[in-house]
Formats: sequence, C-alpha cells, structure tokens
Amino acid sequence: MTTLEQSRKLVTEIPGPASIELSKRRVAAVSHGVGVTMPVFAARAGGGIIEDVDGNRLIDLGSGIAVTTIGNSSPRVIDAVRAQVADFTHTCFMVTPYEEYVAVAEHLNRLTPGSYEKRSALFNSGAEAVENAIKIARAYTRKTAVVAFDHAYHGRTNLTMALTAKSMPYKSGFGPFAPEIYRAPMSYPYRDGLIDKEWATDGELAAERALTVIDKQIGAANLAAIIIEPIQGEGGFIVPAPGFLPALRAWCSDNDVVFIADEVQSGFARTGAMFACEDEGIEPDLIVTAKGIADGLPLAAVTGRAEIMDAPHVSGLGGTYGGNPVACAAALATIETIELDGLLDRAKHIETVMKDKLGRMQADDDRIGDVRGRGAMIAVELVKSGTGDPNPELTKTLAAKAHSQGVLVLTCGTFGNILRFLPPLTISDELLIEGLDVLAGILAEI
Repeated sequence: MTTLEQSRKLVTEIPGPASIELSKRRVAAVSHGVGVTMPVFAARAGGGIIEDVDGNRLIDLGSGIAVTTIGNSSPRVIDAVRAQVADFTHTCFMVTPYEEYVAVAEHLNRLTPGSYEKRSALFNSGAEAVENAIKIARAYTRKTAVVAFDHAYHGRTNLTMALTAKSMPYKSGFGPFAPEIYRAPMSYPYRDGLIDKEWATDGELAAERALTVIDKQIGAANLAAIIIEPIQGEGGFIVPAPGFLPALRAWCSDNDVVFIADEVQSGFARTGAMFACEDEGIEPDLIVTAKGIADGLPLAAVTGRAEIMDAPHVSGLGGTYGGNPVACAAALATIETIELDGLLDRAKHIETVMKDKLGRMQADDDRIGDVRGRGAMIAVELVKSGTGDPNPELTKTLAAKAHSQGVLVLTCGTFGNILRFLPPLTISDELLIEGLDVLAGILAEI
C-alpha cells in the first residue's frame, strides 16, 4: 500500500509557489500546444491522492485520464518494473523476442470477450492501436471504408483524428485527414430523449437510424469496419441505449464487416467488468486496449479473432517500442492486481457510492441534467436551469473551483458540459465522498 497520507490538505493556494515557478519553466521550454488541466506539478501519488511540489494533497478523481486504475505506486507494479529494469529495458520484440510480450498477449486472449481462438499485437498508445486495428480490418476484408460515430474520440494521429468527431481542440487546423472515414449517429439517451423518448430507451431503433445512414452513404460491400467505444469517453461518457450495440454487432456479422470495440478508456475493470462491452454480451471481432492496461506505463494492444489478426502479411504489424518489456511487466502486475484484489467488485461499489450522492444532488438542482456511466466511469451532464441546453460555462467554473479546493476533476463532452469522474479503484469511500461533497458545496454557491 502507498505510504502517502490519504487526506486532502491545502498548505498553499492552488497553484503554490513551487508549481508557479515550474510553470514558468514549462511555458519557456514546452510547446504551447500541450495544455494542462490543473497548473500544479506532481511530486508523489498513491491511493486516491496526488501530492504536489508545494506539499498540497489533492483528491484524485481523474486517474491520469483512466490510466492509474489500480492506483499510482501499486506495489505489484513497482516490484515487477524494478525486476524487469534490472534484467533489460529493451531488445525490440521484432529482433529478439521475450516472454513478457507473449505472456501479455496470452492474458489478453484469455480476458477479452469471445471463446474463439484469438491473437494479440502490442503497441505504444491507444491511437496507435486504433490505427493498427483499422489496418488489420482492411487487410482481412480487402475493403477500405470505416464508420465511426458522433461524439467519438479515437486519438490524435492523422487517421484517428479523422475518426474523432470533435474539431476543437483535437482536429482544428490539422487537416487534411485520412480518407474513407464516415460518421453515423450515436445512441445518446439523454439528448435523444429531449427530442423523442422512444429514441432514448430503444437501442434497436437508434441502431436502425445509424444503419440506414451506413447503408445509404457507404454500403456494406465497401465497409471494412465499424469502430465504436462501448461507453464513449471524451464525447461525454455516453452509454448507448440497451440494444444499440447488439444490433450493430449482429449487422456486422451478417454483412462481413469487422466490429471493433475501442475500450481504451473503458477497459480493464474501469466499468465494473473487465471490458465495457461485456455488459450486453458483445463479442467484438477486434478489441483495442490501452490506458489502464499497464498502470501508467505506455502500452496498448489489439486483440481479436485469430483469422482476422493473422490477415496482415509478416512484418506488416509492429514498431520499435511496441510491447516494451518494462511496460509488459507492469501490465502483468496490473492484471494480477485486478484479479487478486477484487477490483471489479470495487468498481461496482464506487458506482453505487457516486450515483447515490450525485443522484441526490441532481434531485436538488435542475442544472444537473443527467447522471450516467458504469463502475468508476461516471459523468454529470450540466445544463442551463429549466432547459436541456448545454452549460459549458458552469462546467468550466465548477471544475476550476474544485481544483482550487484540492479536488482534481476532468471535463469532457462534445458541448464541453460534462464533468467526468475516473477515480482510481484504490480510493477510499471517505475521500470519494469528500470530493463529491466539495463539488456539491461549490455548485450550491454558484
């Protein structure tokens, strides 16, 4: 367990003097294109706390954007990484392979949904893994078109920017983008329900809407893959209506289209299941993972049906750092921690605690339009009082005031009006509730 005291403590204003000095160095040395959410510099982190260079202890409700799911400084990860660094840091798996890569692939093949024979390939980041999933699908189907969805986020590389829906800050000024990328309407129960209640609850109807667009604008004969986040991340933690994902999955099976589940943010115990697509029994053809896979070390993967994964020619997949042995050691320790420490159940408990508190806040304040999500992937959609209109100004103000009081929260959403909560599964109930109480107090004041 971490030795970092698990309590919120402010010894300076946020940011403190040491962080301010480091911020000056950052501005002078780092590209202005790299933004920061909270202008404090971390010194230590563990459990549910981040301690900054001024000695302030902050409640962490972000987990480095869903990366440190099992908590910073997780003991098994520390031990595994130290041992691997002592042996070797790199040989390149494509030159002289090593067991750690194979072991991670075996675990992924075991853990991901589907009882069919699988293969895996390892990469460095979620965006890189998404690009490779598209490559694999195109190699297998000999088709080129790809469908992504409204509000989707898949990365910042050229192809993944094309897949991503939101222009600012992800795409604006960076085109032209990769061709043969198309977009279909997503099931967004809260916003669909503002127009027609049936859209909000009938996932099959929402899927029919999407599939009509796909049939008319692209056609199955030209479509290599559909890629979708089972719970959308940057787009606003949107959980599609029941039946939406199964209908898309069935259509792909009937039309020789590869179904790709992007579980970069929702995977590895985040939602109370190992993968979010398990909630409705979805078995993707390919599943993309990253973020929580290695507790902060850069690692990503594509896992899927053996016949699809084996479609690319030899040496068609790879990369110098892909499946780095130190990152693989961290991933093996992360998986062991999830399974041995009962973290799937912990994620479900966190959902209960958060939805109870946030639900009571919603009942008292009509600016909270929606509370949604699963496990430790929960969001609040903020709207203007008496309407369903997005309220990004309130969202920005609420997050900034929370930061000033030592609670790290993140925002997201196509309209910039979502507070998203991604606490580490190692956070205590006391810290979780305290963080939410701080937010409730701020919201009451605004």
